[in-house]
Amino acid sequence: MRHFPESELIINADGSCFHLHLKPENLADKVILVGDPARVNDIAAHFDSIEVEVSNREFHTITGTYKGKRITVQSHGIGCDNIDIVMNELDTLANIDYTTRTEYPEHRTLTCVRIGTCGGIQPFTPMGSFVASVKSIGFDGLLNFYADRNKVCDLELEEAFKRHMEWDSVKGAPYVAVADTDLIDQIAKDDMVRGYTISCGGFYGPQGRELRASVADPQQNEKAHTFEYDGLKVCNFEMESSALAGLASLLGHRAMTCCMVIANRYAKEMNTDYKKSLDTLIKMVLDRI
Repeated sequence: MRHFPESELIINADGSCFHLHLKPENLADKVILVGDPARVNDIAAHFDSIEVEVSNREFHTITGTYKGKRITVQSHGIGCDNIDIVMNELDTLANIDYTTRTEYPEHRTLTCVRIGTCGGIQPFTPMGSFVASVKSIGFDGLLNFYADRNKVCDLELEEAFKRHMEWDSVKGAPYVAVADTDLIDQIAKDDMVRGYTISCGGFYGPQGRELRASVADPQQNEKAHTFEYDGLKVCNFEMESSALAGLASLLGHRAMTCCMVIANRYAKEMNTDYKKSLDTLIKMVLDRI
């Protein structure tokens, strides 16, 4: 059996994983992921009962029940680098025996749905609309550090996107991670916009926002706006969906991201008072997960 040494699988003195401070028994099979630690409480407010609550840094977790379903709500903070921590540690809780530091003989599959906010870049993604990320184009490069990334990515879409964008290799290679198809159908149904999502390694320059520092490609967002492949378009920018879909696939889990549009970059509009409206998306995911 493969053994994981202390420097690789870091377990706290109380038997919890290093960053999340969760113990294996705290984790449900159904996981809702959010960026904002405070949003964990917003989701758990709908629970019938709460089993455990743990917080460490930006990682806030509540496990409880909703209409008979055991669900873990986990915050991850901002960025694909945090998804790398959260997805790997959730997988260890599900599939590694913390006592022997070896893998369980049978794989446990998690169902992970991220609820987030995003910037829409199409006229058909106005503020308040919900977008389900069918495939996510990672500008962050995270999945490129994993050996089997080609097995879980759409390589033809990657090449088509790079050609269309006139991609500068100095920015590293974008990857295209594919969300779980059945989970997309289960959560998105017929009332969410389906399309491609660009996951960026930052909020300003990587998303084409130009303040005092100039961006390398002023036409980036227009190029993304006009890209179309296999009948779908790039619908939105956000910062986590590519890492979630990619790592989940590599580790044998089901995952997808759905976001509410709070800014339309195409129309130059922004809604900062969105939190009440987001509750509609929260309830949809709770009922459908």
